[in-house]
Amino acid sequence: MAEWQNWAGNQRNDAVEVLVPRDEEELAAVVVAATEGGRRVKPIGAGHSFTAIGSPVDIQVSLDRISGIVRADATTGLVTVRGGTRLKVLNRALEALGLSMTNLGDIEEQSISGAISTGTHGTGARFGGLATQVRGLRLLLADGSVVSCSPAENPEIFDLARVGLGALGIIVEVTLQTEPLFALHAREGNGELAEVMASFEEHASGTDHFELYWFPHTTRVLTKHNTRRPLPETPLSPVGRVRGWFDDELLSNQALGATVGLGLRVPGLVRPLARFAASALSPREFTDISYRVFTSQRKVRFVESEYAVPRAAGMEVLGELQRAVEASSWNISFPVEVRVAAADDIPLSTGFERENVYIAIHTAPTSPWRADYFAAFERIATEAGGRPHWGKMHTLSASDLASRYPRLDDFITLRDKLDPTRTFTNPYLTQVLGS
Repeated sequence: MAEWQNWAGNQRNDAVEVLVPRDEEELAAVVVAATEGGRRVKPIGAGHSFTAIGSPVDIQVSLDRISGIVRADATTGLVTVRGGTRLKVLNRALEALGLSMTNLGDIEEQSISGAISTGTHGTGARFGGLATQVRGLRLLLADGSVVSCSPAENPEIFDLARVGLGALGIIVEVTLQTEPLFALHAREGNGELAEVMASFEEHASGTDHFELYWFPHTTRVLTKHNTRRPLPETPLSPVGRVRGWFDDELLSNQALGATVGLGLRVPGLVRPLARFAASALSPREFTDISYRVFTSQRKVRFVESEYAVPRAAGMEVLGELQRAVEASSWNISFPVEVRVAAADDIPLSTGFERENVYIAIHTAPTSPWRADYFAAFERIATEAGGRPHWGKMHTLSASDLASRYPRLDDFITLRDKLDPTRTFTNPYLTQVLGS
């Protein structure tokens, strides 16, 4: 038996059995034995969810050996990968094939199955989450059988399983629609929060991938405009080694870590340090392979809450959050991240049938302000019709979520069919899906 904890350290289970099956057959045997013994199974990748969505109850299975590309067709762009494949491995393997994911989030540590199951997304008004790139799935069910699904094969399962919360089965293979390798021209700069909020639609609609970071206790923001460029005709001009170390390692990791640590010990330093951090990042432009621009290393541990709010309400929610922070005694060291994404047709996706602005807040795992800060943010976001990211902190229950997801009952019905023994459940799934 071993202790399990997630990346942030805010979710723990003191006694779980850890198994690392070598292949799909061994994994099926583990699942069948668990089902017959009335035990619960959870596959774990990087543990990058902040909620307990991946928390194992009895058995934790690692899919690290069930990894890698199964087949790839450079002509169609269809690539099939095993469920345990980490995004950082996949991105480099795709580059070698001359292919790219259409969009990515800002962290590449997750497994592909975990990323799509929790509704991971990036930014870009014309682009949906990672699950919109899925064209087929193979699911290992609680009875040990494997079902394949796609728009043509078992479409009723495919429809709901693309964002499946880990509640239907274990994803052993994913077929993705990729595209020819492309670059991103990145333009990063500083601005005033009020000005960027007033022109948010212009930024979001006028750039392929736009995001902003607001530094609480200041009126300053960092903006990122990423424009897609074709390869090989686009010359690459990556960030220089020294500049990259200064911005991405020293300021974004080491200085942030120091600020968080000092802020926990001496809260009065947070606000002046926030003003310093907001002014320290200077504008820069560079062009690189897309995944190198989309993703970044996060070495400072944090806990995150993120809500998808209707696009039209996004800036109002951000403004209310700013006012709540200003009126509080909280000392917030982490910037607030704001992104935008397209609508999709995936029933449990936060983007189901509506465009969203995504607002994410962060604190240190031990922050004394976390509970109040997160509660205030949740109140503001839910009043605007917000949908919580499945892998990020929230308190909503199945009854709360039913009005936000019109097809939640369809998902629960499919779950009853595919996992009647609840082999894949845990307390978090009981919270959001009911018992």
